[in-house]
Amino acid sequence: MSKFLADQRVLTILTCGSVDDGKSTLIGRLLYEQGQIPEDELAGLTNRAEEAIDYSLLLDGLEPEREQGITIDVAYRYFKAADRHFIVADTPGHEQYVRNMITGASNSDLAILLVDARNGLTSQTFRHAHIVSIMGIRHVVLAVNKIDLVNFDERVFQNISTEFRKLAELLSFSDFEMIPVSALLGDNVSTRSSRMTWYEGPTLLQLLAGSEVPEKARTGFRMPVQLIVRSDGGGRGVAGTIASGQIAIGDKIVLLPSGRVTSIKEISSAGRAVGRAEAREAVTLTLSDHVDVARGDVAASPSDQPHVGSQFVAQIVWLGDETLRPGRSYLLKQGTRTVGVSITAIKYRVDVQTMAHEAAKELRTNEIGVCNLITAAPLVFDSYAENAAMGGLIVIDRATNMTVAAGIVLHPLTRSTTIRPPTLFVTKDARAHLKGHRPALLWLTGLSGAGKSTIANATEARLNAMGVHTILLDGDCLRGGINKDLGFTETDRIENIRRAGEVSKLMLDAGLVVLCSFISPFAADRRMVRELMRRDEFIEVFVDTPLETCIERDPKGLYRRAIDGEIKNFTGISQVYERPEHAEVTIRTGELTVDGAVDRLVAELARRGIFDLSGEPGRGHE
Repeated sequence: MSKFLADQRVLTILTCGSVDDGKSTLIGRLLYEQGQIPEDELAGLTNRAEEAIDYSLLLDGLEPEREQGITIDVAYRYFKAADRHFIVADTPGHEQYVRNMITGASNSDLAILLVDARNGLTSQTFRHAHIVSIMGIRHVVLAVNKIDLVNFDERVFQNISTEFRKLAELLSFSDFEMIPVSALLGDNVSTRSSRMTWYEGPTLLQLLAGSEVPEKARTGFRMPVQLIVRSDGGGRGVAGTIASGQIAIGDKIVLLPSGRVTSIKEISSAGRAVGRAEAREAVTLTLSDHVDVARGDVAASPSDQPHVGSQFVAQIVWLGDETLRPGRSYLLKQGTRTVGVSITAIKYRVDVQTMAHEAAKELRTNEIGVCNLITAAPLVFDSYAENAAMGGLIVIDRATNMTVAAGIVLHPLTRSTTIRPPTLFVTKDARAHLKGHRPALLWLTGLSGAGKSTIANATEARLNAMGVHTILLDGDCLRGGINKDLGFTETDRIENIRRAGEVSKLMLDAGLVVLCSFISPFAADRRMVRELMRRDEFIEVFVDTPLETCIERDPKGLYRRAIDGEIKNFTGISQVYERPEHAEVTIRTGELTVDGAVDRLVAELARRGIFDLSGEPGRGHE
């Protein structure tokens, strides 16, 4: 029998598994047998061709779902049975909708994992089981569905159960049950099957009715700040939903990441004053002191504080259509806070069928990996095992605003709290003042042979003659030194540009005008460098030269070798170049001479106030 204990709180259930395993039909049948379907809705569920009820239509509410016979969105149903209240999340089985399945798993207490008795455990079954484990669900029911299509054969069920038991142990499910069902015919759904006398366990409904709601969070008080509320009397309230723990009037709290300590003067919940509040309640807290607090901050117990840091290890499911390659800049959303983030390293990729840890430099769609992440600003978090609400995260593509990854925090990296920016006696502004001009970065991008280096060289010579302090960085220069360990794969190209950006930032801190000449074919990488700098410091220069012209010039003979197949991953031939869409300056080499291009760049720097063309050389800043 199940070890699940009875609990009268609402149980949130996730249904998952491969496509066509019968998830929607199973839940539809369960609702039907409990009398949870209104008469008018029931009439629309009849499959006229077979004159039978199509239970899956109860969950497949979107028109494309009904047309294709699949689940696309997450469908939620609320019902009461056996003196319990349930929320069921029916999630899609197709690989392209894994993100929807994660959405359903993030708030669920128990997972029903379906498999087709004819197919057994599939790769999608393994993937969904692993995601269930990642999202902290430890109570799982394996429903071996369509058992009627294998003549209710006990051996089929036992073989699948044996295989799943090994998987459950690897994933550390604390409690799991295996049950043979026929969602279509109703065997072992709400009532025991008379056609499987060999099965002596509970029905699915009995399992759900006797399941407890696990307490996921084991930490003290946590409340991400969602909104600052101003009252008519001029006071300020801090609004949010309590993620864990409880709070009462007079309790002390610490506001993170600032570390300011204050106490609770008043608590308001649902528009009325209360003396205390607990997890999952939306409240407004009035503080005893006027302290600086903003959306994204976290109120917590001073004696039990979450981690504050910018580096941590996370397990993620990569959902993006484009491959994850370390070094690129994304957005990370955790709680009510959104910050810039970069995945600095993939520690390993997980083989979902064997649980083996594989070395990897990239993650493809639906692959699972453990990665190091660094955020642009300090983050307040717990490990997911300690507090699911404070340890879950999603990663968002900056350009498309699409969610490209979901995951959980495993643990902080120690160096998050040991590496701090030094306090310098000589500042960036002081260095710039000494040089007589402001720092700036001219980032020249374009195809190989476009003329980037020629224009950059000539521009530096002009600026040098004007008394402007400069430094020129190009691909060959860095690849002969700091980047000599990198090749020309897409991953290595990203790292090449990341390092170039970091070196350029140091040169800007020295007060220099930096000229960078890099093919930098990917828009995301150029955006990554831009975000390292102050907004007024980065100037993207697109040296726009047709590919045919570049091939004709071919100063290094690289195009010929790339066309012959001797050079792989060559931009413009075997690798795409993403043209800048919003470059500050575009130089069409067919329309301008080199001197004309230099004039354009010098004029742009002067227009931005980097120096004053009418003043003494090198003294325009004074």
